[in-house]
Amino acid sequence: MKRFIFLFLFIVFCSKAESQQNNASGSLPAAKVLEIKNFVKGKNYNQDIAIFINFKIYSGKYRYFVYDLKNNKILQKAVVSHGSGSVVKNSDALNFSNTEGSYQSSLGKYEVLNSYNGKFGKAYRLKGLDKGNSNAMQRAIVLHSFGCIPDQESPAPACLSLGCPMLSANALVETAKYLDQSKHPVIMYAFY
Repeated sequence: MKRFIFLFLFIVFCSKAESQQNNASGSLPAAKVLEIKNFVKGKNYNQDIAIFINFKIYSGKYRYFVYDLKNNKILQKAVVSHGSGSVVKNSDALNFSNTEGSYQSSLGKYEVLNSYNGKFGKAYRLKGLDKGNSNAMQRAIVLHSFGCIPDQESPAPACLSLGCPMLSANALVETAKYLDQSKHPVIMYAFY
């Protein structure tokens, strides 16, 4: 009997540890995942995956996640930039804006549109779906890579953008595999 109880507790512990590991130890709040699951339900968006950016996390850490909505697990995590205008002097806090020329990141849900080759190589257009990011197309806010973004977490902050979410070249290649094979637009959700 003791052996059975021990085995049961071991399985529960491992299951809980795996769940926490898949959720990057809480860096992706369950409420945000549920919000996107409800948002895409019954719409012409990809029902299986979504992208999340948690701007509460320090920029040198993994805060960009490609997430499997069906199996509740992280498929990819990466370092991602924020806009230079979002920086608050002498603070870890960030400012956000939807205004052209602010160089700030914008919060909200985006529809990831088609890719194109621009001055940064492959990039994905982003259509803002919320009041806080509705000017994304006008501001040319796109998902792209840039050489100063590291592949791995670092104690140093990620370099800054003009408002675009920038990944490392390798991270964008990995994300592109999910986006390019999707038959429906993928939702990206940036939150703070």
